[in-house]
Amino acid sequence: MAPSAVDPDPVVQAKQMPLASKGGDAPSTENMGTRRKLVIFSDFDGTIFMGDSGHVLFDSVGLGAAGREELERQFKAGERSFKEISDDLWGSLHIPFDDGLKAISENMELDRDFKAFHDFCLNNKIPFNIISAGLKPILKRVLDDFIGEEAASSIDIVANDAEIDAEGHAWKPIWKHQSPTGHDKDVSITEYKEALKLESEDGTVPMIIFIGDGVSDLAAAKHADTLFARRGLALEEYCIQHRIPYYPYDTFADIQKEIINIAKIDDRKTKGEGLPSNFNPRANLWRKASSKTAVPKFVDATPRDERMFVWPETFSEVKSHNDAVAVGK
Repeated sequence: MAPSAVDPDPVVQAKQMPLASKGGDAPSTENMGTRRKLVIFSDFDGTIFMGDSGHVLFDSVGLGAAGREELERQFKAGERSFKEISDDLWGSLHIPFDDGLKAISENMELDRDFKAFHDFCLNNKIPFNIISAGLKPILKRVLDDFIGEEAASSIDIVANDAEIDAEGHAWKPIWKHQSPTGHDKDVSITEYKEALKLESEDGTVPMIIFIGDGVSDLAAAKHADTLFARRGLALEEYCIQHRIPYYPYDTFADIQKEIINIAKIDDRKTKGEGLPSNFNPRANLWRKASSKTAVPKFVDATPRDERMFVWPETFSEVKSHNDAVAVGK
């Protein structure tokens, strides 16, 4: 089952999307053989890793947990921006880079099924991208240490840069954007999607999948055709509260199983009766419509649990309270 259509009634039923399967052995990492190109974006801290690399550094070798919590209080109270408190947090580090990485390696845990999931992405030629508010040099080195440099080299990291001298004087973020967040994930994914459109010979756009755990991921998640939220954390709570369709996951094995299921449903849809085998409804028929709200008859006849694949601009976008995305009834 996939997230479905916008319900015209502002009062909608909100629930998580059921996983295709639970428990048992991890699914095969071999090629699925489906046609649609998929692109995955994932958060880093709390998603790929169980914990927050920044918190590990600030609490163990920086200003300490109490100091970090006070800065976070200032941010939540609206007294200072995320970028402002982050400058103070990173600036509290006065250790060489390698020493900081050692602290992270000793206190962080990789999702137990991430390596197999990454193999699955490689075997299916699915680009896997990390989009994070963290610092790229740290994320890259942590991945190198946990999954190996060769495997990590295939992962594109979209994050802020940093200046860290050899002696480890105050670490300085080099912010990707001038916005209060330092890294505007919305802008980054928009730029990525536009680049994909330009590179595609037939104008098609791949199916975008986003994986996250926190509310800060919503800026990027709203661009996704399919959203995965780690079970029991802030992003799932937000999705339930605001009626945003999502799939819960406990490990990346859950995500892998569901992507296989979604890809097969989508592949059957693109090979539907009366359609050419290479038909891409998102890039051809639907984009010729004069209005995004004018749903073609073919879409109107499509089962509600599959509409997100053929009319994503309407059926999978994050909406406001009065235009919430409903789960298929």
